[in-house]
Amino acid sequence: MNPEVDFVLKTIKSRDVHFVRLWFTDVLGTMKSFAVSPSEIENAFVDGMGFDGSCVAGFSPAEESDMLAFPDPETFQVLPWRPSDNAVGRMFCDIRTPDGAAFEGDPRHVLRRMVDKAADAGYNFNVGPEVEYYYFKDAESPTVLDKGGYFDLTSLDYASDLRRDTVLALEKMGIPIEYSHHENGPSQHEIDLRYTDALSMADAVMTYKLVVKEIAIEHGVYASFMPKPLFDAPGSGMHVHQSLVNADGENLFYDANDPLGYNLSDLAKHYIAGILKYAPEFCLITNQYVNSYKRLTDMGQVPACVSWARTNRSTLLRVPGYRPHRPDACRIELRSPDPAANPYLAFAVMLAAGLAGIEEGLTPEDPIEDRNLFESAAKGASDSGLAMLPTNLGEAVELFAASDLMREVLGEHIHSYLVETKRAEWMEYLQHVSPWELERYLAVL
Repeated sequence: MNPEVDFVLKTIKSRDVHFVRLWFTDVLGTMKSFAVSPSEIENAFVDGMGFDGSCVAGFSPAEESDMLAFPDPETFQVLPWRPSDNAVGRMFCDIRTPDGAAFEGDPRHVLRRMVDKAADAGYNFNVGPEVEYYYFKDAESPTVLDKGGYFDLTSLDYASDLRRDTVLALEKMGIPIEYSHHENGPSQHEIDLRYTDALSMADAVMTYKLVVKEIAIEHGVYASFMPKPLFDAPGSGMHVHQSLVNADGENLFYDANDPLGYNLSDLAKHYIAGILKYAPEFCLITNQYVNSYKRLTDMGQVPACVSWARTNRSTLLRVPGYRPHRPDACRIELRSPDPAANPYLAFAVMLAAGLAGIEEGLTPEDPIEDRNLFESAAKGASDSGLAMLPTNLGEAVELFAASDLMREVLGEHIHSYLVETKRAEWMEYLQHVSPWELERYLAVL
């Protein structure tokens, strides 16, 4: 018997697990789940568990709805917020069709396919996201719980206990944490997950978002990963640190002889150039909602100019320099994604863009260290002299629709679904009459 499967079966028995939840996401990154009894698990590893794919957004039409969920034994964990008696476990699943083939609409499969492509080229893809979110009084209105700011550790930080309980729950589920702190906005927080391989990290991000919400509910409040919930406060981002290492764990982004003095290898610079070239095309994946662009157009807060630097935090991509002479610390940080993105697809398109930069031998423009690009972005693309990210969902979906790379990476199934769904979302938004419009125009026009 597979040792991971054997561990799961023994743990189910020793920990009094009476329900096992099988987790997966739809195309947009919404968690889906159904529970099975422990007696079904051994067969599930071999034959999968059937479910109706037509009920999952972006999966299959009713006439092709039969799907199978195959649990990944390496992802088994007991849920720490559930009772220890009659405990509940969980595993992430890979989705297959009845003939046993990987389902092309499964986001986890998309990332696995890209990770395998990188591995074939000799690269292992590691990521470390900084995931921000807000606590609100409830889900009905964005009423904050405190007036704290960045790194506050005072009575202003009402949610210290929530963060503590969240971190403890995550660690009990085998997810190591690097940092947790109050963010810049009132009642805004950040928990940073420790660097690891992209597939494990995507599972961890999905777990993280659920744990944050579950612990918030236990405390009688609501946690939101909405990119821009407050007009007069910073939006929530998911900065993604990333690097490529070889099979021996050597960081391929590091080169102490870099003429720029950034300690970046030529490979890293090709990767950076790929990210910058394709960022406008994959923006629909990293920033997938109408509300995402309220954050991206929040001048002075979020980089929108396609640019890079080391110390300049107004650039889209930066090279963190906390430990500049340590090879293992060398990485790049993409600052545009938000936490509402599907992490499987987000990591997949970033990796694809970086690999394209390597394959195409791209070279990035000169880094911009001495210019505030927040001010340039506010003036628009013509004045900044730089390419810009899309300013709204409508622009993003058309760039994405025309992208051959995105179609190749995501497959026709997911690509066409997202184009159709996001065009419809944008049109619905354009037709909506907002309170702002009524207040501004109704009495004067």
